[in-house]
Amino acid sequence: MRWRCPSLPLFLLFSSLTLFVGTATVSGFRICSYNVQRFGPNKMANHRIRYTLTRVVSRCDICLLQNVVDPTGEAINSLLSSLNRRFIRRDKYRYQSVSSGSLGNSSADMQQYVFLYRAQSVAVTGRYQYENNQSFVRPPFVVQFHSNKTEIKDFILVPLHSDPDRAVQEIDQLYEVFQAVIKKWNNKNVMFLGDFHAACAYVTRSDKINIRLFTNTNFTWLIGDKVDTTVMGKVSCAYDRIVVYGQPFLEAIIPFSAQVFNLAKEFKIPNTKVLEVSDHFPVEVTLKSSALLPQITPLLILLSVSALMQSFMSAL
Repeated sequence: MRWRCPSLPLFLLFSSLTLFVGTATVSGFRICSYNVQRFGPNKMANHRIRYTLTRVVSRCDICLLQNVVDPTGEAINSLLSSLNRRFIRRDKYRYQSVSSGSLGNSSADMQQYVFLYRAQSVAVTGRYQYENNQSFVRPPFVVQFHSNKTEIKDFILVPLHSDPDRAVQEIDQLYEVFQAVIKKWNNKNVMFLGDFHAACAYVTRSDKINIRLFTNTNFTWLIGDKVDTTVMGKVSCAYDRIVVYGQPFLEAIIPFSAQVFNLAKEFKIPNTKVLEVSDHFPVEVTLKSSALLPQITPLLILLSVSALMQSFMSAL
């Protein structure tokens, strides 16, 4: 009895299976944050801005928008329609949103936090408006998400668009928000994101000793101090940040995926057009996909086993 090498079709079948596994494993789940600078119906009525913003958000499984001025929901609903039209022909994704109320100390500057998310890949399982208005001008609107597509199934996103003159105090107070939400949901997989104004004149190196998210080593700042998140180029400031708590959440993130998305470069549009949307660039990070094997279709497994048995029998 002599063992013979598997046939070419069998080799191709397993090669395809290996390629399928490898391809699916490296894909991830992108979370984005974008200060859209007074985003409301007037901006959304501009075709160029609507098109650019739709392209930015459509890259993300979850996208946090800050500095939204849209109490009636008209602009966000229009953006959702644009996003869903983009994908409905391909039968891929459908976006939904969850939004805070208008937040602020002045009627002339009330803003909202808005999360846009792909309903096919993630669901909202909880929301919580932090109510200590003495600590924040715009208190975080905290949302808990669940996804079967990520290694970390349940995670909490805490947004902050800080008041620049109170940036140090507000960033430090995020620790109190952290304590409140982990108690509320019994979940320590927490990510902070937004325009913290955590750089340049607003937060200096000496200020860090007064910020618990810096001094507590359980928090990891994924967007570094030397990164420039601004569009203008006249200054280089890491205003926009992403921070995660704990080793488990950190290990569930694709290494080096936290970055600025330079839409001027990626979309090949001039900075003057980018500035129509915002003077900030988005920041983003990618979570690792969940284990692949449960996602392989039963038919593919059956075909693989059948081919293997046929090859074995023919070798006898």
